[in-house]
Amino acid sequence: MNNRLRCALIALQWVVGIVILREAAFFAFSPHAADAFARTGLPNFIRLGLAWAEMVAAVLFLLPRTIKVGGGLLIAVLVVAVVIHLLHRWWDVGPLLVYAAATWAVMEGKKAAA
Repeated sequence: MNNRLRCALIALQWVVGIVILREAAFFAFSPHAADAFARTGLPNFIRLGLAWAEMVAAVLFLLPRTIKVGGGLLIAVLVVAVVIHLLHRWWDVGPLLVYAAATWAVMEGKKAAA
């Protein structure tokens, strides 16, 4: 694989992983996020479960040995988040879809490099 492509994939992996980790931490620990989620009518443990699953997946995605597991888990959590958004008629799922697509691109790029 081209060295520039490999560097680009590593940069994308780290940017996506860190951004998702930050967003998930905000979702887990922010009172504003807790209030917004409470309006869904879903129990708070779902918010915390999604946030913690997303944080764990993001960390696993950043580690070379666990990128496949982390990426797969991350995509699964993002799909669940998209479904929850759409069921509540929150149409702002663009960033979630971009995160999932970027995660998939990194995983496929790493697979091609192997």
